[in-house]
Amino acid sequence: MPRKLHNALNPIMVKNAGIGRHADGGGLYLRVQAGGARSWLFRSTIGGKARDVGIGPAAGPNAIPLTKARDMVRALAAQAAQGEMIEGKRTVARKVAAKVQAAALAAKPFREVAEAFIDLREDSWRNGKHRAQWRATLVAYAYPVFGDLPVSQIETAHVMEALEPIWKAKPETASRVRGRIENILDAAKVQGLRSGENPARWRGHLDHLLPKRARHTRGNHAALPYADLPGFMADLRGRDAVAARALEFTILTAARSGEVLGATWGEIDLEAALWTIPAGRMKAGKEHRVPLSPRAMALVEIAKGLRTRAEPDAPVFPSAKGKTLSGMAMAMLLRRMKLEAITVHGFRSTFRDWAAERTGFSHEVCEMALAHVIGNKAEAAYRRGDLFDKRRKLMEAWAAYAASPVAAGGNVKPIRAKAG
Repeated sequence: MPRKLHNALNPIMVKNAGIGRHADGGGLYLRVQAGGARSWLFRSTIGGKARDVGIGPAAGPNAIPLTKARDMVRALAAQAAQGEMIEGKRTVARKVAAKVQAAALAAKPFREVAEAFIDLREDSWRNGKHRAQWRATLVAYAYPVFGDLPVSQIETAHVMEALEPIWKAKPETASRVRGRIENILDAAKVQGLRSGENPARWRGHLDHLLPKRARHTRGNHAALPYADLPGFMADLRGRDAVAARALEFTILTAARSGEVLGATWGEIDLEAALWTIPAGRMKAGKEHRVPLSPRAMALVEIAKGLRTRAEPDAPVFPSAKGKTLSGMAMAMLLRRMKLEAITVHGFRSTFRDWAAERTGFSHEVCEMALAHVIGNKAEAAYRRGDLFDKRRKLMEAWAAYAASPVAAGGNVKPIRAKAG
């Protein structure tokens, strides 16, 4: 049996030893590399596996003396005898650095994490109003409560404090705020900024703490009976406002208000009397071609006189400052016309009722005029065209009806109709 080494090295040998490993005993080795670098190693065996752990330099300004290296090895050997993992200085330093970094990340305030989340995703949100609401609702309801709190420390009590004041008074807003907080905290967990359950989760968590919202019928908009449309349009044409022209254009094209407000001159083909709405601005995410009736084209000509700049991205119906008209402009116009119960979106239902009851155009033509998605997947798969020529005739008939003489004794009473 080979003799066990014990203090086999001395300071002179440490200084003059050649390239290779030189054992001192007890698991301590001096390693000399080709370039002359000298360092101490501790070799241990744990679970049948040998492992070398660097202790530090054996030469140079930060050299560890032989006696100290032996003391360090004895401590490490005792640790190894207990079956514990042995870590070198670099490993320990990396772990310490990782802990410091993790602590710094965990200290990131919710506001900073939320803003980064929005910045990363807002380009994929097609609706400008949706993008604005994300920040506005967080600023109004979440940030005042825990905006400056480390995202790792947000608990159920904080989320409840933000939601309870608006849960009954503003149920739709409260629900959206809760969902946005949940998304941000989920993303924070994926990034390693927090751990544990999401305190904003609804199912199996907040649904036990907050009262369930009353069932809300979404998508219903007050619509004008089509019999009252000619009288309404006569009143509308007599009003001198950009919002009036935008609303008339919206009605004549059966478009959604957001599609009209976002319309730019680059989308209008004057020669073809055509308005092409890009997929990115459509609810269904598909390009939509809108045939423009003579009256709709007349409105476009009027709008040309409102242009403040010639760029293709200039809005067709601009605000007084030349920017996109406010989303509330047409709704406020209806209020001034004493029609608070009527919604802009409801005119799509007015058009659909008129088309179904007063024309012979097919269901498919009418639905395509509204840019509705074909519900039947098999039918959608085989549908290649957009029935454009038939839709042009439909929209011309609609414009003609809207301009027809007003019936005597006509009145304006809203009806309830489903949105589309």
